[in-house]
Amino acid sequence: MKLVSFVIDGRPGYGAVKGDGVVDLCRRLPAKSLRALLEADALRDAAALLASEQVDYPLDAIAFAPVIPDPGKIICVGLNYRDHVAETGRTVTEKPALFARFPTSQVGHLQPIVRPAVSDHFDYEGELALVIGKAGRHVRREDALTHIAGYSCYNEGSIRDWQRHTSQFLSGKTFDKSGAFGPWLVTADEIPEPSKLTLQTRLNGETVQRTTTDLLITDVPDLIVYCSTIMTLLPGDVIVTGTPGGVGFKRTPPLFMKPGDTVEVEISGIGVLRNPVAAEPAA
Repeated sequence: MKLVSFVIDGRPGYGAVKGDGVVDLCRRLPAKSLRALLEADALRDAAALLASEQVDYPLDAIAFAPVIPDPGKIICVGLNYRDHVAETGRTVTEKPALFARFPTSQVGHLQPIVRPAVSDHFDYEGELALVIGKAGRHVRREDALTHIAGYSCYNEGSIRDWQRHTSQFLSGKTFDKSGAFGPWLVTADEIPEPSKLTLQTRLNGETVQRTTTDLLITDVPDLIVYCSTIMTLLPGDVIVTGTPGGVGFKRTPPLFMKPGDTVEVEISGIGVLRNPVAAEPAA
């Protein structure tokens, strides 16, 4: 099942993708957001409605929102592919490097990602994102995948010069509308093994990153184990698992996103997250 958050006629909602359209679940279920649906453990109800109801809107009639517009946490993982570690001149660490993004930093599929006025070092980072479906603390590795509601694509857009202001990544990682999350959530029953996916990032049609998720240094189950040791993971929380090599700031010459570009993140079994790049409006 593919679940999507959207806006239509100024109204936020969510639904299930059926063919080239959407079954509006927000009108039919008590939960009024996708995060609330996960909190209510109501994926079975959504699946039943997907099977029985007709499409309400064509996909091209909705404005895609971030898959989870209101996550309690967006936990990002840095330096989680060896080729990316190597290109940055760093060394592999024993434990994953974590940092945070905030909800205002993300947009949905087909919405413009925004290069801030203060920088032209706007870099792409294609990543696999997972969404928590069942709360957990001190989750065991053998149980980790049962806590996942599903998977999506993420472009973890980075403002590289601001990222390097200090040894902490945060300032370059959460500019408003600098990242994208979508196009939808593919439920975990359709992706039983997240280590067998292929990820590609394309800038203006040219492939700039390509990897398979079996090359993650800290894999999906161990990320859940590690994060849940620190904090309680709650339904709707998002873990963005890291980007592979090929990022723009380590190319010669550097390759940064600019207004007018189109960037795509494609993951097998999920789909294509596509966004135009826009300049921040003048203050």
